[in-house]
Amino acid sequence: MKINGAQAVLECLKREGVDLVFGYPGGVVLKLYDEIYKANFPHILTGHEQGAVHAADGYARATGKVGVVIATSGPGAANLITGIATANMDSIPLVCITGQVANPAIGKDSFQEVDVCGITTPITKHNYLVKDVRELPRILKEAFFIARTGRTGPVSIDVAADVFNTEFEFNYPEDIKLRGYTGKYIGDEAEIDAAIQAIAASEKPIIFYGGGVTLSNTSDELRSIIRRLGCPVTSTIMGLGCVDPNDKHYLGFAGMHGAYAANMAIQESDLIIAIGMRFSDRVTGRVADFAPNAKIIHFELDPAEVNKNVRVDYRVLGDLSWSLPILRAKLDTLTTDFETRYSNWLQAVLDKGNDHPFGYSVEGDSIKPGALITKISELSDDNTIAVTDVGQHQMWAAQFFKAKNPRQFLTSGGLGTMGFGLPAAMGAKLGCPHKKVVLFTGDGSIMMNIQELATIADHDIDVKVVIVHNFILGMVGQWQRLFYNHHYSQSELKGKRDFVKIAEAMGIKGYRLDKAEELETRLPEILSSEGPAVIDVIVPEEENVLPMVPGGKRLDQMVLGTN
Repeated sequence: MKINGAQAVLECLKREGVDLVFGYPGGVVLKLYDEIYKANFPHILTGHEQGAVHAADGYARATGKVGVVIATSGPGAANLITGIATANMDSIPLVCITGQVANPAIGKDSFQEVDVCGITTPITKHNYLVKDVRELPRILKEAFFIARTGRTGPVSIDVAADVFNTEFEFNYPEDIKLRGYTGKYIGDEAEIDAAIQAIAASEKPIIFYGGGVTLSNTSDELRSIIRRLGCPVTSTIMGLGCVDPNDKHYLGFAGMHGAYAANMAIQESDLIIAIGMRFSDRVTGRVADFAPNAKIIHFELDPAEVNKNVRVDYRVLGDLSWSLPILRAKLDTLTTDFETRYSNWLQAVLDKGNDHPFGYSVEGDSIKPGALITKISELSDDNTIAVTDVGQHQMWAAQFFKAKNPRQFLTSGGLGTMGFGLPAAMGAKLGCPHKKVVLFTGDGSIMMNIQELATIADHDIDVKVVIVHNFILGMVGQWQRLFYNHHYSQSELKGKRDFVKIAEAMGIKGYRLDKAEELETRLPEILSSEGPAVIDVIVPEEENVLPMVPGGKRLDQMVLGTN
């Protein structure tokens, strides 16, 4: 069939099963938006391009599908950059379609021209500049294939404006042929055999898993392996939900603000079984002193991550969907009663956790962040998705919200992007309309993309926005208290903003809670109400997220205390 480039884009999206896109129109993509209008293609107009890309990201994290965002050239494309980098750091599959100036104007500093491919090369899995309409079907098919296979991630497609208007004979390719890339990662089974031998020789092993388990949909396999081994288990923040937090083997997440038991177990272990995690600096503490007594097995998809931050003794390179079932089957061939063998080791680290649990004081009538999030967790069920922004509230949410399933706790882990939460929560709800969505944000983070409250109101997107309001950039303030003699340099938020009034002005119900008793008397009803709501919760300004591993310290050099 003969169609124009704009129609071809939409036809390709349909062929890839895309049921919703996010975006913001502008001059060079007007032909594409005209075809969106004619086709009544499902599209959410956000208040800002950054909101659009974070919404596509939240949609992808919640559903496991590829998120799609559209923006115009120049500033429109540039406004996507933070969101693309956010997705790239956490390996989230996106296809980002941007308009570019027309072919004759490319490279001439034309109005609203930026080099999208040049800018996005370091922060995408792959990118394209489309100058010939005949290449569109192939490129779009490749983009979705690249985004959703292997180590998933964002792909950028920059399309010259005249390509949208040009007619051609449309044929959607059936096959993908990419030199050097198949999307399949089947490794060497001998590497699993070596890992089995290391496990069999271990006396104090710990399983340490991350977001790769979520992305590979292998949480069931992981839980089965845990039941077989019976050893302690910890996770990164990106792995939250892949193991039930009530599992007797689970110590809590590890790292800078992680559980005391988890960090101590890592430091005392003789074998780290690392699964789908990349040894970020936030989970290792001082790298030279990370797990000093342990050999390390690294189950990893991306060879670039092996030995990048921490030297490992054994690697198992390949997709977790390939390696974990084989690991489980091989463990079954052993006669060792691992549960009994590791019982004393497990109990020893559990006792450490009992001595230093996550906690908060209950003195006075102020609302403590830990108490707030604990209550929301109690009022939630397995059908609730928790989304966070970045800062103190993010760490409190990780500590006190009990995510029991994958894709139930969505957060910007690698880049740590303030402003991610509100649009991501919106995208998660649109992707999973049957689920409840609660956003934990701060009075700093919420201001980064607060315009998306209008989008939520316009589309009646039922997201409960919980603002942990302490009148300061919380994590910045905490560091300034602990390490800079309480010098609150440009971190206090003592302005006149009223989030309840802002919510109401945007068309959303607003509530303010400032007394501990309201967690029982008002919060349950607000959370169970229909429609979106902003809940402004006043908490003490100088509340710290504890425990904490200070920068440059070992995992076992934690500042303890209660939140």
